[in-house]
Amino acid sequence: MRPSIKRALWVPSVLMVACATLAACSSSGSSSGPSSSSSSSSSSSAAASGALKKGLAAYVVPKLLGAQYFTVADTAKFGGAIAALQELGETGTETSGTAATPASELPAIQAAITKGANILIVSATDPTALCPTLKSAMDKGITVVTYDSDAPTCRNLFVNQASSQAIGANLVDLMAKEIHNSGDIGIVSAAASATNQNAWIGFMKEELKKYPNVHLVSTVYGNDDPTTATQVTQGLLQRYPNLKGIIAPTSVGIVSAAQVVSSSKYKGKVLVTGLGTPESMKKYVANGVAPAFFLWNPADLGYLAAYAAVNYASKKITSAEGQSFTAGKLGKYTVGADSTILLGPPLEFNASNIDKYHF
Repeated sequence: MRPSIKRALWVPSVLMVACATLAACSSSGSSSGPSSSSSSSSSSSAAASGALKKGLAAYVVPKLLGAQYFTVADTAKFGGAIAALQELGETGTETSGTAATPASELPAIQAAITKGANILIVSATDPTALCPTLKSAMDKGITVVTYDSDAPTCRNLFVNQASSQAIGANLVDLMAKEIHNSGDIGIVSAAASATNQNAWIGFMKEELKKYPNVHLVSTVYGNDDPTTATQVTQGLLQRYPNLKGIIAPTSVGIVSAAQVVSSSKYKGKVLVTGLGTPESMKKYVANGVAPAFFLWNPADLGYLAAYAAVNYASKKITSAEGQSFTAGKLGKYTVGADSTILLGPPLEFNASNIDKYHF
């Protein structure tokens, strides 16, 4: 059984904005200071009343710049991490590389440290490759919070979008239902080193044990690059012509897989599901290639990560389980096991609800 989805994470009225044209990829991203007063002298101490510190220099480092998912998660326009930092009186800058690799992401992290970062909010492209740099940052007193994808041994907190078990189980249960509990399926993942992808795939394999007639024949890697994801999907279909389904737990991969199936002889024979944004997937829900898929609210994920980071930097919480804080409009959250803060359950999108969401 798929874990029940108790509440939707989106409030449609908040998200009724047109999906913006993505910013061009570059070595650094958007920057925004506090919405009112100057961010000067108060970063070193909280107010006597116990208020959160203000004027902190926070750098939001997604896996790569330009992907719609991270644009929503990070930017002030969509109510993401930088919006939260503005609310709190901090200075927020989004920065990263142009590819979802440690080699591309690391220079942005190193530059942020050199520029005097107080906070790093990082979606890790690799669970270990970033660690020498992130550990060095922590040794300097810089708060390190991971979001979306973790680096478990070199951060203070991890803000997880949803339970990894719930994501993996939901995706397999949905696919099994769509192919009537029988047939070969493949996975189009992001990078082979991505912490979140590997965790979800691990739970997918566990959930597949409930379906003896559903067989995972191959996992391929598109590296969160549309061209690569398209090529590996084409190769998967050519190698396994009797494939019935593709699970792509990546917002780039699911679109590429759906495009390939939609424009090929496999349309009507192969179904696609995974994790995607509503705007990018509406046409594939409509044409039947991807009848349903999952995600959470990326803006809320970034927003929560920013509040967690500022609370930690202000010494209002620690990494210990049971610590609680209020994350603005999202309400109260508690640090759980492994210094992890959980946003909430995933949400299923299908023809009955997808038109309510606009990002």
